[in-house]
Amino acid sequence: MSKADTAIDRSEMIRVDQAGEFGATRIYAGQLAVMGDRGPHSAEIRAMAEQEEGHRAEFDALMAERGVRPTALQPFWHVAGFALGAGTALIGPEAAMACTAAVETEIDEHYSRQLDELEKSGDDPELADMIHRFREDEREHRDAAFAAGAEKAPAYPLLYAAIRMGCRAAIRLSEKI
Repeated sequence: MSKADTAIDRSEMIRVDQAGEFGATRIYAGQLAVMGDRGPHSAEIRAMAEQEEGHRAEFDALMAERGVRPTALQPFWHVAGFALGAGTALIGPEAAMACTAAVETEIDEHYSRQLDELEKSGDDPELADMIHRFREDEREHRDAAFAAGAEKAPAYPLLYAAIRMGCRAAIRLSEKI
């Protein structure tokens, strides 16, 4: 892989990861808009949202430093993320947790693939460190969602699978567009 190919790959990684962190902040904003402070998991959701906002801010700074453009789909993710969060919260607290479990499971796998690539090349330790730190947070969010009853959501297998499939599509689109 040439240096130019590596630069392109890293730009795509940063772009898609920033988009994912942005989307996560919107999902949690939608959930909190519906549940407010009265939901059984509102405090957990608020804490996860704050972590995701910190992740997004770090990716924003890295994008500015490296001259990486954001995805052109950001306005769509702004609306879609909020709608996904609000929609699952309207179904109920367990559905909101199923959403978190599905999204974070997919992000864990996505970040793990990126880390494998970065560790093989060894050419971007700063990005590898960020992704490693954030992946650990995402795993904690996933585990908290399962502990909070994600699997008790109505139509859990269907909801979980559909959200994961949507995440995979969002990842592929945000890398390129």
